[in-house]
Amino acid sequence: MKILPFEKTLPVKPSTPERKAPGNAQAPAGQPTDGSAKVAISPEAAALAATPPGEGSFDAAKVERVSRAIKDGSYKVDAEAIADKLIANAKELLGRTYR
Repeated sequence: MKILPFEKTLPVKPSTPERKAPGNAQAPAGQPTDGSAKVAISPEAAALAATPPGEGSFDAAKVERVSRAIKDGSYKVDAEAIADKLIANAKELLGRTYR
């Protein structure tokens, strides 16, 4: 399978401060009405944020090999490995308990 470059780009409207909810809109029950919000960051996200730039696990040589294989059409997808990982992820998600 050969993957060709995606040339078409879609226009994106920039986010502007003028886009606010109407003045008479009410916040759902339990939500702050002063525009503030409380956010909790997972330990995984905190660990990623604490990683200094350039110290992540990035293998430039592997990226180059895969890129070259995709360009010349020799890249092979291991469907069995993908299926195994999808099943493992589904089992993990189904086993989680949410509060």
